[in-house]
Amino acid sequence: MDQKHSTEAAEHRNGEYVLITDAEDPQLGMYDKPLPCFGCGIGWFSLLLGFVFPFMWYYATILYFGNYYHKDPRERSGLAASAIAALICTIAVIITIAVLIF
Repeated sequence: MDQKHSTEAAEHRNGEYVLITDAEDPQLGMYDKPLPCFGCGIGWFSLLLGFVFPFMWYYATILYFGNYYHKDPRERSGLAASAIAALICTIAVIITIAVLIF
């Protein structure tokens, strides 16, 4: 191991942080950019829009299980909320259909 890599490894072991920068603008960090969909993120936007178009909940559920939030961890809570809303909607539809059939 050369000298540069050994000092970097020592810095990480000592608990020093490494700055995450943006390739386009080195002054911006990873979380300084606003989220898409009017700043609230795809997950929360899908949750709100899902009350009018429930298929948006299922779209966000696919993104959640596809690990879309690895691109930006701030998306995780909104995508999880949409997945829960999709689950509740599915259960409500199944109960409604069961009541109507039987």
